[in-house]
Amino acid sequence: MPAGSWRVEPKVIRLSVLDRSPTRRGGDAPRALRETVAFARDIEALGYHRFWVSEHHSVPGVAGSAPTVLAAAVASATERIRVGTGGVMLPNHRPLVVAEQFGVLESLFPGRIDMGLGRSVGFTGGVRQALGHEKDDADRFGDQVRELLGFLAGDQTGYPGVHAIPAEGLRVPTFLLATGAGARLAAELGLPLVIAPVRGEGPLLEAIDGYRSGFRPSAQASRPYVVVSTAIAVAETAGQARRLLIPEAWSTVYSRTHGVFPPLSPVEEILDGGLSERDQERLDRALDGQIAGTPAEVADRLATLVATTGADEILVTTSTFDQAERLDSYRGLAEIAGLRSLAPVS
Repeated sequence: MPAGSWRVEPKVIRLSVLDRSPTRRGGDAPRALRETVAFARDIEALGYHRFWVSEHHSVPGVAGSAPTVLAAAVASATERIRVGTGGVMLPNHRPLVVAEQFGVLESLFPGRIDMGLGRSVGFTGGVRQALGHEKDDADRFGDQVRELLGFLAGDQTGYPGVHAIPAEGLRVPTFLLATGAGARLAAELGLPLVIAPVRGEGPLLEAIDGYRSGFRPSAQASRPYVVVSTAIAVAETAGQARRLLIPEAWSTVYSRTHGVFPPLSPVEEILDGGLSERDQERLDRALDGQIAGTPAEVADRLATLVATTGADEILVTTSTFDQAERLDSYRGLAEIAGLRSLAPVS
């Protein structure tokens, strides 16, 4: 495709990437982790602002179980892009340990590390038991975040004589992955908010409005900062773009009906497998609200999303089976947004 052929007059906004390290049919978890590191190098070359990794435990189709370890590998393999977590699930960990881990990351890669925090616990009772936590631990999320921020600031009065070395005194930008009450917590603590439109536009806008109206400036942020997370696919036709989103959407649908998130499969295998009418409806619902289309269509929908939400940044979460097609989509999105390519991309 000729250079610039996808270029649409851009809406100036930061674009970042969240990669969950999904496995793919025929691959395995170690390969998926190596693919994440290689993908981060490509994303950096395309001029994206951040590259984040996630935390999932005992999910056969997702390899990313240790986000701070994977973030270290990504930061080592890149040079400029900010690297972080989307997110560390704080109820699974002790705040002191999380502070120490991010202190190490920030010490090794100064000025490039982000700490994204979420409140989810293990998906099943067995996972929660193995992690040594209960479902109710998520209810302590606010207290845990305050404790963690205290360790970073060096004013953790709850544990006299305890210091988070080498984190104490370092500035590690902290983001909350949240909706509803979580968005209110982000406002109360003066933290940037990462939010996804998982239940439609109404609840999304309500949570964002509540966050902005309740925001209290802090050492972390002087004003509200909203990151909207969504899948975006760009291709030459709307049909091709929609097909890019099908593998992950189908794995999500399958996980909700079977309790297992399977490796990403080729689109043809999914569609030729004879989906039932019920499964097709579920797949369509999973795709609803995601952004897919030609460059002009995506530029228009992205501009609408930014105008509607007032987002400061978009966190793109797109995964698909064919990695060359995925990279082409991210390249097209970078061109739409007018990102500055830093180096040739594979």
